[in-house]
Order: sequence, then structure tokens, then C-alpha cells
Amino acid sequence: MENFVVSARKYRPVGFEEVVGQDHITTTLKNAIDNEQLAQAMLFCGPRGVGKTTCARIVARLINNQKSDNPLAENDTFNIYELDAASNSGVDDIRNLIEQVRYPPQQGKYKVYIIDEVHMLSSSAFNAFLKTLEEPPSYAIFILATTEKHKVIPTILSRCQIYDFERIEISDISTQLKMIADKEGIEVEDEALNLIARKADGAMRDALSMFDLIVTFSGKKVSYQVTIDTLHILDYDYYFRMTEALYQENTTPALLLFDEILRKGFDGHDFILGLSGHFRDLLVCKDKETLSLLTVSDTVKVKYKEQAEAIPMSYLLTALNLANQCDIQYKSSKNQRLHVELCLLKMAHLNAAIQLSQAQLSDTTKKKA
Repeated sequence: MENFVVSARKYRPVGFEEVVGQDHITTTLKNAIDNEQLAQAMLFCGPRGVGKTTCARIVARLINNQKSDNPLAENDTFNIYELDAASNSGVDDIRNLIEQVRYPPQQGKYKVYIIDEVHMLSSSAFNAFLKTLEEPPSYAIFILATTEKHKVIPTILSRCQIYDFERIEISDISTQLKMIADKEGIEVEDEALNLIARKADGAMRDALSMFDLIVTFSGKKVSYQVTIDTLHILDYDYYFRMTEALYQENTTPALLLFDEILRKGFDGHDFILGLSGHFRDLLVCKDKETLSLLTVSDTVKVKYKEQAEAIPMSYLLTALNLANQCDIQYKSSKNQRLHVELCLLKMAHLNAAIQLSQAQLSDTTKKKA
């Protein structure tokens, strides 16, 4: 039985050209290495799973002219030292690291120290590290990585060259997943890839973990339906059907559909948040210039356009406001199901309320005239 290797490790980038969605970082680092202008202290900050540690390891290999074709050989040089500050946050851990810094590399030109989750270091550890970080030996390079830059003390920030990693675009994640699926001989629907990318929230590592989970369940064929079932996500179709029922003032189908959603194990709060997002996407479809903000597959985009054309802007704005109020008050409500149902009933009678308001305004205008 062969050892299974998760995709996040198997397809970890070994060169800057393979890093997804961080061109502004990789170009800067590559130029700095080529021109020998690399800072001795760098801080890589950004959300989880976007390539901070990966880029740090690539830098460490390139500056010592060591190239690796094996993505699993993560520590393929004696000159890379990694410290996980989440589990080694004390002053003694930093003192041990500082002690190692005193000795020059036995081979290669530089020793690279990668400190992950650096914001977890204690105050005393930070203070013990300051002097070494400010005046490191010529052969030492420090790369600090964190998901929470605001927790790193200002005296550390001022000594580092800061690189801000961004969330990876949905389209970039989908493209990378498609490439991996092709390499693995997996047949996958584009809508499934788009859904995984949206659910990953800009983190490639999360997307690869979800992809592995779905492939383990479904085998060599990944469909949209299998994806929503495995990840336990509400299908777009529920929101389309709910919006249509509410706009047509069909309260019975709307309440029955909400009951079906609850019986499937979905939370009422997640549903109202999803419905708010659906109304927002419909508003985006109202203008061709904002259509690019809609991050869904082309097939689903057609459905959004059709429903957006059928429902007026005034209805969507008022419904979105009601959904937002429901979201704000949800946690403080003692009967949360009734709270959401009352919101849905209000949405279902919006047209009548709007017409009544317009009639009253018209009567008032006539009386004044």
C-alpha cells in the first residue's frame, strides 16, 4: 500500500513561477535575489494558506543556489532552520535560535531562519530577539511569517521588510485545481471547482484539502452535486427558488422551502446570510460594469442575469435591508426560526407594502395640490 500524500504537499510550489496569485510578492523577491538586494529581515504576512511559508522556503533554496525538483523535500538543505512560534514561544526557544546564529554555514552562503506564526512569541521572546534581528551576521537571513501582523510589536515591524500576501482570486484557485485534476486523471465539473474555490475563501491550502476530501468520497469523477453534498453547502437553486417565491408573494412555498433547508441540517443564520449574498449578487447583475464582481461560473451567471432582469432594484434593496436586520438581531432572538420566518413573510409582502406606500404618497400629493 503506497503512502498517500495530500495535494497541498504533493503540489507545493518549488519555484516562484509555480506560486499562485502572489505575483507582486514573487516578482519582488526574485528581483531582490537576482540583484543581491535581499533584506536580512523580512516579514511575510497575510491569510492562512496563501503561500507565506512556501515562498520563504523558495527564497532559502534560491539564495544558496540549491534547486529542488522534489516538492516533498521541504528541508533539502542544512541551511534552512524553521521554528514554529505557536509551540516554541518562550524566551529560551529564541535564545537557542540566537545561539545557532553565531555559527556560519558549513556549506552554502547563507543560513535562513524561518519563524512561523511569529505573533505567538511572548513579549520577553520578542525583546530577546530584537538585537539579533537589527544587527544580524552577514550570512543570516530571517523570514518571519504571521497571519496577524497587528499582534507583532512595532519594534519588530520596524526592523523588517514587510511583504503583504493577498487572498488568492477564485479564478486562480479554480485554474490550479483544474491543472491538478488533469494531472491526476480526475474528471471534474467547472461549477464544482468554482464552488470549492469560493468556499476556500482565498486560501489555496484549504481548497486543496477540500478537493482531496471530495475526490476520496467520489473517486475519479467530481460533480457539482457531490461537491455541495460533501461540503454541506446550500445549492444556488435554493436561493433562486426562495427569491422567486418571495417576489411572487407565495408565502406557503417560501416557508416550506425554509423548513426543508432546516431539516437538511443547515443553520437559519447561515441561510439568511446566504440569502443576503444572493440579493447582493442580483444587484451586481443590474449593471454590466459591476458584472465582473459576480464570482460564479458562466452557467450560473446566466441564471443570475435572468432573475435580476425580472426583479426591480427597489425590491432587492428593501429585501436586502430586511435580511441585514434579521442577521443583526438573529443571535439575540429567543425564537430564531420564527425570527427568520417573520423576515421572509415581510419580504413576501414587500410589493404590497411598496404599492400602499406609493398610493399614500399619491393621495397626499393630490390633497396638497
